[in-house]
Amino acid sequence: MKYTRLTKQQLEELKQEFINFLATQSITGEEWKNLKEDKPEVAEDEVDVFSDLVWEGVLNKIGYLENISAQHMHLFHCTEKEMKLISVKVMNPEIDLTTTTGFNWFKKNWQSDFVEYLTASKAYTEDKNLDKFSLIQQGAVITKGELYQWFEKVIGS
Repeated sequence: MKYTRLTKQQLEELKQEFINFLATQSITGEEWKNLKEDKPEVAEDEVDVFSDLVWEGVLNKIGYLENISAQHMHLFHCTEKEMKLISVKVMNPEIDLTTTTGFNWFKKNWQSDFVEYLTASKAYTEDKNLDKFSLIQQGAVITKGELYQWFEKVIGS
């Protein structure tokens, strides 16, 4: 398995897609039921293959990722050839960016001496989807990139 198995909840939400996947494998509903009972390891392999297919589809579409912690924001723009990073560090230990109060402080004080910025870019390894997945495993979430784009404008000007 290349990524991670989808959770029961994710599989439930993708029930119709999973049924279609099984159909492409020429597995009927009855056969699937028997497979789960008689050969659970084969059934698990099918779920793993489906999970990887879903992950590939999701990872191929990612444009932006964000990982926000108490004092840091790591904003990624996943382009075709490389990943671009805008890193924000708040040097006020009283501020927690993961809270509404902390983020509101940041919106008012983003140009203060208590905030540092860094930009970088990095070429992907031989598997860019695995690079993106690794960031998700480390806590990044997929976004539409509004925060990254806003910073790109204010830093660039």
